[in-house]
Amino acid sequence: MEKYYANVASKWTTTAYDAETDPSVWPNCQKFPLYTNVSQEDWEDWRWQMKHSLRTKDELEALGVNLVPEERKALDNMEGLLKMSITPYWAVRMDFNDPSDPLRIQSIPTPAELETHAENEADPLGEDHDMAVPGLVHRYPDRVLFLCSTVCSMYCRFCTRNRVVAKPAPFADENNFQQAIDYITNHTEIRDVLISGGDSLLLSDQRIDQILTAIRAIPHVEFVRIGSRVPSAMPYRVTPGLIAVFNKHSPVWLSVHFDHIREMSPQARKALTMLADAGIPLGNQTVLMRHINDNVAKMKTLTHELLKNRVRPYYIYQCDLSEGLYHFRTPVARGIEIIENLRGWTSGYAVPSFVVDAPGGGGKIVLQPQMLLDYKPGEVTLRNFEGMITKYYEPAELVTEEDELRMRTILGKHHPLDDELLTERSDGKAHSDHV
Repeated sequence: MEKYYANVASKWTTTAYDAETDPSVWPNCQKFPLYTNVSQEDWEDWRWQMKHSLRTKDELEALGVNLVPEERKALDNMEGLLKMSITPYWAVRMDFNDPSDPLRIQSIPTPAELETHAENEADPLGEDHDMAVPGLVHRYPDRVLFLCSTVCSMYCRFCTRNRVVAKPAPFADENNFQQAIDYITNHTEIRDVLISGGDSLLLSDQRIDQILTAIRAIPHVEFVRIGSRVPSAMPYRVTPGLIAVFNKHSPVWLSVHFDHIREMSPQARKALTMLADAGIPLGNQTVLMRHINDNVAKMKTLTHELLKNRVRPYYIYQCDLSEGLYHFRTPVARGIEIIENLRGWTSGYAVPSFVVDAPGGGGKIVLQPQMLLDYKPGEVTLRNFEGMITKYYEPAELVTEEDELRMRTILGKHHPLDDELLTERSDGKAHSDHV
C-alpha cells in the first residue's frame, strides 16, 4: 500500500466539506445510488445506520468506492482479519478514489493486517492477565476497566482489542455483569470506573441506565467514565434520550476518540455540542498512526478543532503492539516531536499527554521532550520551547536527598550504584546499564 501514500504528509489537512456540502448530511446522502430513497428519519437513526452497515467488498463497490487491488485482496479473504463494518454515515464521507484518505485507512482492511512480527501479541496490554472477573480489568490501584460490550459502530483497523471485538462477549451476560458489580462493591479501594468495550454506547439507553445505576449505587465509586468513538464514528447515537441517561447519573465523564480532522463532520459537531451543553466533561484520546496523523500540522489542526468544540485533548497513544497493527506504528520519537512542537507553540489546553501503554500490563507511561538539562541543589538548568537555555534558582537548603535523587534520575545522573548493578564494558571500565 505504500505507493498510495507518496504525498500523504501534505494531504488531508482539512475537513474537506462544509455543512452545506458534507455528504453525511441528509439530503446530500441521497446522491448515492444506495441511499436515493432513504428518508431523513431513517438516515439520522443510529439503529438504521447500524443495520445498513457495509460489510463486504460488493457493498463498497455498489456505493461507488474504487477499491485498489490490495483492498480487494483483503476483502476477498477475511479469514484471520477483524471483521469490516462501516456505517453509511462514515462510508459516504470517504474519498472513493484515494486509498490514502484517513477515513478509508481506518476502516477498510488491507493485507498488511496479516503480517506477523515477533513483538506483536494478541493481548499486549495484559488485560486478560489483569481481569479480576470476566469483563473487569483491575490494573491500577484505585480504578477498573469495565468491558460491557464487544460491538462497535465501526471496526477500526487499528483496534488494540481486535482479539475480542466483533465476537460474542461472554463477559457481557447478566451473570458476569453481576460478578463485576460485586467485585467493585467488595473492593473499597476502587473509586474510578471506566466503562468501555467495544463501544458501550451502542447498547440501548435502558441498558446503559442499568449499568450506571448499578455502579452509582456503590458508595465508594466517585468517578465514572465512558470511552466511546460514537461522536466520531456514529454521532447520530447522541440523542436526547442518551443525554437524559447521562444527566440522571451525573457526573459522567466521556472520553471520545477523534484521530483526524476529517472526522469532524457537522453531525459530529452537533453531537459534541449536545454533550457539552448538558455539562458532560469531554476529553479526546487519539492514536498516533502512520500516514494518518503522524505530523505536527495534522495533530495541531485536530487539537485546535477539538478545543473549538469544547473537547480537551487528553491523550495521544503510541500505537499498541497488537497483532495486525505494525503498518500503523510510528517511531516513538514521532510522538515526542509532536508534543515538542505543540508545547509553547499553542495553547496549553491543546497539548495532550503522549503515552505508551507498556506491553505486558505495565500501564500508561507518559513521554515528553526533555526540558531539564542539568541539576545541582539550588540550580536547575532548563530549556524552553524555543530552545532558550535558562536557570531557575531554588531554595537549596530545602532540597532533600530524595529530591536530589529524583532530579538526577530524570537526567540519568545517579549517585554511584551498588557493585552488583554495575557491569564491565569491553575496555574493562565499570558502567551501569541503569544510567
